[in-house]
Amino acid sequence: MLEPKEHEYEKVVLIGLITKIQDEEKSKEYLDELEFLAYTAGGEVLKRFTQKMEVPNPKTFIGTGKMEEVRDYVKEHEVGTAIFDDELSPAQQKNIEKLLKCKIIDRTNLILDIFAQRAQTSYARTQVELAQYEYLLPRLAGMWTHLERQRGGIGMRGPGETEIETDRRIVRDRIALLKKKLEKIDKQMEVQRGNRGSLVRVALVGYTNVGKSTLMNVLSKSEVFAENKLFATLDTTVRKVVIGNLPFLLSDTVGFIRKLPTQLVESFKSTLDEVREADLLLHVVDISHGSFEDHIASVNKILDEIDSKDKPTLMVFNKIDAYQPEIIEEDDLVSEKTTAHYSLAEWKKTYMARTDGDAIFVSALNKENWEEFRRIVYEKVRDIHITRFPYNNFLYPEYTEE
Repeated sequence: MLEPKEHEYEKVVLIGLITKIQDEEKSKEYLDELEFLAYTAGGEVLKRFTQKMEVPNPKTFIGTGKMEEVRDYVKEHEVGTAIFDDELSPAQQKNIEKLLKCKIIDRTNLILDIFAQRAQTSYARTQVELAQYEYLLPRLAGMWTHLERQRGGIGMRGPGETEIETDRRIVRDRIALLKKKLEKIDKQMEVQRGNRGSLVRVALVGYTNVGKSTLMNVLSKSEVFAENKLFATLDTTVRKVVIGNLPFLLSDTVGFIRKLPTQLVESFKSTLDEVREADLLLHVVDISHGSFEDHIASVNKILDEIDSKDKPTLMVFNKIDAYQPEIIEEDDLVSEKTTAHYSLAEWKKTYMARTDGDAIFVSALNKENWEEFRRIVYEKVRDIHITRFPYNNFLYPEYTEE
């Protein structure tokens, strides 16, 4: 019997820029995230390339000298894929492909690819397919030149253009068909949401990989897929949860990310109806991540885009078991204390003040501070329920520990 092959990772290099609006530290952060995305998609990062530029080169994204450096490395190490940290224009992608002679992917394409891998239900697959086709449409000409190079130019020049036009029409027709299909499913889901009755709706929102699914599993005692990779959850999962004797609906939604492709925001807006129609948001944050405040800002930006920023929200700072502040050594007279050196107690004071107390610090994995979390959720859901149905006041007393 043959031994099963271990998963083979694709050799990749990452390419990013340091600009006025994206300094060296920010660029490193984005490339860290890009590396995690590449790993999630099945890539092994061999090297990162960065260059300081005012703005990206309109033809090749990076400068000529840096491009030669990348080309030499790609050739020497037989790298199959080069991943760029920003969205490339169709012209840039075409030019870079000619120079590097390998597969060229930008951040948007990479995220779309991961979404395609992760989509389980027909609804999620349709949403991802629509986003992919909308990304593909302006890039068809570039793809054809790539095919021409593979097959040789003779005999391809005339019909090539016809093939592109045929493909454009096919893609446009497919986009129209997928949009109709999504509209139909949206109407069905709207009916489903309407049939859930008068239960209070709570939605988990947050950056990708902050522990939303783990939190949901512990809270609802269910088995929602959760792992330490980006976008582990694409499909919205709804569970009925009971705390004390108070039932409510809890939904787990797709995680957000910085530089989220606009095509995905558009096609997933219907999935985010769960967020739009929620009575209470639990904004889950991975406090052990060095850029968690940036993550909060990214999530708030998308919540704003879907008209949900002003909803009642409880900030849930998760993974307190993994939090490690930076330490200033006693003999270090140069370093000043920054937020990176904050203790958990200091962060608690900061966010309790900022959110008028609507913040809780927990570890979903180890159930640290879990009873306090359950109590706060119970009280918030109870307040919403009693406001809606005042005559039910006597049914739901003050929270008592189980």
